[in-house]
Amino acid sequence: MSEEQDKQRNTHKKENNRLLTKAAIIGVVAGLLGGGIAYGGLSAANLNSNSSSSTASSSSSNTGETGAVTTSSSGTTKVNKSTTTSGTMTSAYKKVQNAVVSVLNYKYTSSSSSSSDIYSLFGYGDSDSSDSSSSKKSLNLYSEGSGVIYTTANGKGYIVTNNHVISGAAKVKVILASGKTISAKVVGKDATSDLAVLSIDSKYVTQTASFGDSSNLQSGQTVIAIGSPEGSEYASTVTQGIISSPSRTITYNSNQMTVIQTDAAINSGNSGGALVNSDGQVIGINSMKLSSSSSGDSVEGMGFAIPSNEVVTIVNQLVKKGKITRPQLGIKVVAIAELNSYYKKQLGISTSLKKGLYVASVTSGSAAASAGIKKGDVITAAEGKTVNDVATLHSILYSHNVGDKVKITVNRNGKTMTFTVTLQASN
Repeated sequence: MSEEQDKQRNTHKKENNRLLTKAAIIGVVAGLLGGGIAYGGLSAANLNSNSSSSTASSSSSNTGETGAVTTSSSGTTKVNKSTTTSGTMTSAYKKVQNAVVSVLNYKYTSSSSSSSDIYSLFGYGDSDSSDSSSSKKSLNLYSEGSGVIYTTANGKGYIVTNNHVISGAAKVKVILASGKTISAKVVGKDATSDLAVLSIDSKYVTQTASFGDSSNLQSGQTVIAIGSPEGSEYASTVTQGIISSPSRTITYNSNQMTVIQTDAAINSGNSGGALVNSDGQVIGINSMKLSSSSSGDSVEGMGFAIPSNEVVTIVNQLVKKGKITRPQLGIKVVAIAELNSYYKKQLGISTSLKKGLYVASVTSGSAAASAGIKKGDVITAAEGKTVNDVATLHSILYSHNVGDKVKITVNRNGKTMTFTVTLQASN
């Protein structure tokens, strides 16, 4: 690489780092950016691309080796009326377009004559000041995200979104696909799964989205992401991509999550929006993206969505109870399907095992430890149901209560063993 190319590359890296620093306001967790766009009083920049126009001066144009040549003596052209107006995912989009909304998070912020503007904007004003007359609180838009209306019941329309989109909100509003802004109530929220449920008056609901089966997803499958990237100004934005991995285990807020990885563009503001398959079914709730590697290099095309099967389990409990009382085993695992042959060999996993969850660690005194499960075991089933990923295990566990006994089947050094575990409450 030439010295000039090195300079250009370094210039690009500096520019990427500058943009990533600007984006850090939306919250960074080990390089993972939540899709909610935060304002905190700061203005979002509008990027206007320079447009250019040109007048045809050539009398003909070649559309390719097997295409047709159009010739015009006057240099004019016209629109071809026979052009197809529907893409392969257009019908899928129409099935959910009016069910996707923008979610607005309002917080009280303080303004004080003794505080600098930037701190006041973020609610870090001199709130303990004895001069209360110089400090005022006002309700301001703090951040924006997306949500999906998925059902109506008892005069209410229910919306699923991300917990981090409405976290700490003093008031929540939604902007419907029609552009109308209405108030919403928080029905329940769960930080572990990063999901929350809102409700609105059902009279405003014109369309609800249906959930598809996320356990049947395949890599390479075409999907679209729908939401409000960079806020409601770009509401109902659609991006297309593929399923990069139907089951990827990541750590978020110190908790393990199995997520869908996609290269469909997911940006700040997309959090809580829909990841939709070609049938127009929601197969995931967009949640976050990987914006930079551990070395600081910019990363593109790595977005993550919470699988619909887990979403359904969580939202049903939130509607019923308002919160999640979550039983746990007290282990950390990794899906074998995500490991290549080298790592399997390093971990001592039999090459004959193609699926299951490798137990990477067991917490001392936990439910799993008390039952006899050890590090190095491979969980293959729970309650007689095959387990291939964390989401499936969670779904089975969350269908039980703390104190219930469940049977966990493992493969230990090629031998199948079953343990009875008494579920404990998560911390």
